[in-house]
Amino acid sequence: MSAQAASAAPVTGVEHWTHKGDVRLFLWEKFVGSPEGKPAVLFAHGSSMASQPTFDLTVPGRADSSVMDWFAQRGFVCWTVDMEGYGRSDKKRDIFCDIANGADDLAAATDYILGARGCRSFLTYGISSGALRAALFAQRHPDRVSKLALDAYVWTGQGAPTLEQRRKKLPEFMAKKRRPIDRAFVYSIFERDHPDCAEKRVVDAFADAILALDDSMPNGTYIDMCSKLPVNDPEKITMPTLVLRGQYDGIASFDDLVEFFKRLPNPDKQFTVMAGISHASFQQKNYLMVYHILHAYFTRPAPAYVGNDH
Repeated sequence: MSAQAASAAPVTGVEHWTHKGDVRLFLWEKFVGSPEGKPAVLFAHGSSMASQPTFDLTVPGRADSSVMDWFAQRGFVCWTVDMEGYGRSDKKRDIFCDIANGADDLAAATDYILGARGCRSFLTYGISSGALRAALFAQRHPDRVSKLALDAYVWTGQGAPTLEQRRKKLPEFMAKKRRPIDRAFVYSIFERDHPDCAEKRVVDAFADAILALDDSMPNGTYIDMCSKLPVNDPEKITMPTLVLRGQYDGIASFDDLVEFFKRLPNPDKQFTVMAGISHASFQQKNYLMVYHILHAYFTRPAPAYVGNDH
């Protein structure tokens, strides 16, 4: 399909609901034509926004702002889930909603998708704390992750200036389960590292979408990233893995990621530095570059030969 034909293909969105125990979780699915028989992509959101603002954003005059639409138009069925405490999913439990809880949400989501669509394995993408959730999910359920993409990931937190500043507020985060957010907070995500990486109209649309669903966010992932790293063991992440790091990202330290990358056991792995990107890659000026890097890795054929060491 040509790029022009792909962008013109109508995309269907379907909402789904499942349970993790007595917790109700919202899932969102997008596809072109029929979802049957297509490779499935599972997107995991970060600490400070729900799934649809991150992966299904609409910005007037900005083509392909929805990464879910972009992948759906290229033959994938796309899934995402609001983690517990976010967006349309339940917020009734008085808990921090940490990274391990988010990995449980991904397991519950894939349990449901298996029953609803028969998908057994997913091309899995996570961003920021969503990358930590996705990596922990991959450790626990390697049979469910065919390829893993970790964007804006942090391993030990060494050399991450944003986390150094955030740690100063750790007592505040630990004192309450949720923190308030507002438009100024959303702007700070884009202003802290390199403000020129994103257009104001995109940040405005992103803020509108986030704040339409939430006025506060769980503190669990912030606490984990400030005081409990590492939460993933790279040697237990056995599937092909793509590590994506924005050139200006203040959380994903280059040296920290290199050490993580060296320990990934599967030889089919890739480390890509994304030029002109800070932290929220799909909302940056260079977002289409990110889509293409991710698409290329997800569609790359498996190696025909890897030797006897693997």
